[in-house]
Amino acid sequence: MMSAANKVSKNYSVTSARSTTVSPRLAKNVQRHFKERIIEFVLMLAALSAVFTTFAIVAILLYESLGFFKTVSVVEFFTAKEWTPLFEDAHYGIMPLVAGTLTTSAVALAVAIPVGTIAAIYLSEFASHRAREIVKPILELLVGVPTIVFGYFALLFVTPILQKIYPELPGFNMLSAGIVMGIMIIPYIASVAEDAMRAVPMSMREGSYAMGATRFQTAIRVVTPAAVSGIVAAYILGISRAVGETMVVAVAAGQQPNLTFDPTEGAATITAYIVQVAMGDLPHASIGYQSIFAAGLVLFAMTLGFNILGHIVRKKYREQY
Repeated sequence: MMSAANKVSKNYSVTSARSTTVSPRLAKNVQRHFKERIIEFVLMLAALSAVFTTFAIVAILLYESLGFFKTVSVVEFFTAKEWTPLFEDAHYGIMPLVAGTLTTSAVALAVAIPVGTIAAIYLSEFASHRAREIVKPILELLVGVPTIVFGYFALLFVTPILQKIYPELPGFNMLSAGIVMGIMIIPYIASVAEDAMRAVPMSMREGSYAMGATRFQTAIRVVTPAAVSGIVAAYILGISRAVGETMVVAVAAGQQPNLTFDPTEGAATITAYIVQVAMGDLPHASIGYQSIFAAGLVLFAMTLGFNILGHIVRKKYREQY
């Protein structure tokens, strides 16, 4: 009987010892799990804040634009060829602003896409590690330069140079603004495209070299097609940046709405008009004040369309490695 009692007492003491050792560990796991859930919740809120901000911007644009379109018909807004909402004889045709936006963006992309792509190919396939570590940060320094500085650079430096080539070029023109915008966009395209090219597996390059291809042939015919989805993403980022640029076009391209696609002429863009009106003293809820939201809605639709197109292209040509 004593031996059985001793065994029961011993088993109880072992069980009690195990419970005292397991309980702190269990409590620690519960506490860690609780902290992880809090961190996940905070991260989710941070991620959703961008979504909520986007929906809030769209809601404000739609709300203010509805007041504008109660006075101005949608047909007139998209078909009329004059944009003078601040004049006594007001006209509300958005096409001059759209033409100026597309023209300056086209000039910018004509500069940024080839130069940015060439820079990305060089940094990814030809530059040494030391050269890449020097060139890429210097290239990305352009992103930190204020856009107003680029605007006066276009007006006071690029335009006089272009006037030596084209003596009839006016002081405010879309050509110089577009060229400087292209210089601004180069770091965006070069950086994103270079990252996409460096993500291509080295085995594809080695297979190309084994077939007797040169580094240039490998870069152009193997690496670039394999990274086309990332390169397209870089182009879409550049397009969105060009369409939404404000200060360069406001300073160098002029603020006179002009329905033309000739880059040697001056014109106003959507963003330049928004700046012009925002700096004025128009009363709230007036038709002139509401016109900036209608113009902003068009700009948002243009940017959204480019991004959707880029998403479709990336999804179609994306490669999985």
